[in-house]
Amino acid sequence: MAVTTTLAARTGAAFQVSQGGTLRVINTYGSQVVDTWAVARQEPQHGLSMAHTRAVLGRLMVKAGDELVDDLRRPILQIAEDTSPGVHDTLIPACDPVRYQRLGHKGHHDNCSDNYHRALAESGLPDLLTPVPAPLNLFMNVPVNSDGDIVFRAPVSRPGDSVLLRALTDVVVVLSACPQDLVPVNGDLQQPRDVEVRITDAPGKQAQEQS
Repeated sequence: MAVTTTLAARTGAAFQVSQGGTLRVINTYGSQVVDTWAVARQEPQHGLSMAHTRAVLGRLMVKAGDELVDDLRRPILQIAEDTSPGVHDTLIPACDPVRYQRLGHKGHHDNCSDNYHRALAESGLPDLLTPVPAPLNLFMNVPVNSDGDIVFRAPVSRPGDSVLLRALTDVVVVLSACPQDLVPVNGDLQQPRDVEVRITDAPGKQAQEQS
């Protein structure tokens, strides 16, 4: 059984995905970055680690078929499918209040770090990973040049592009439709947009629950 929901621009949410189940992130308008975390449901002190994943994969970018690992290098998610051009970021931390202050914003600004904490609290899972882990930034375009410099560019994803994540253990996946509107992270218009999220049970799970 599949359940589809809308993740509103600038907000975050947590989704329980059982082992073998999938979560598809659909970039409805094509330009929205989605910060993505996964926390082990039975061991919430462990979760998806971009640093360990880069070390295991031996590269900066992830692609379809890759297994992403936790801080103990155990597989936790797999990128089962990617219909986008495959440009995602594993380097940049979640935006936070200081990030927006340094960009010149005054007062409160929605941010992915707060979205992570709020979504995890609403899920009922303990918030044990401190500081906020660096997320997998789906659809985020941050190329690294030959000198090692990075630049924030508009996504190259298209409307309807999606990434399908398969849970390799029972997880809570936290997503944030990034609120960034001061640099072109979410497109040249710098306008955060909604995305769709589709959760599908592991094969046979619904039959087991009904038996």
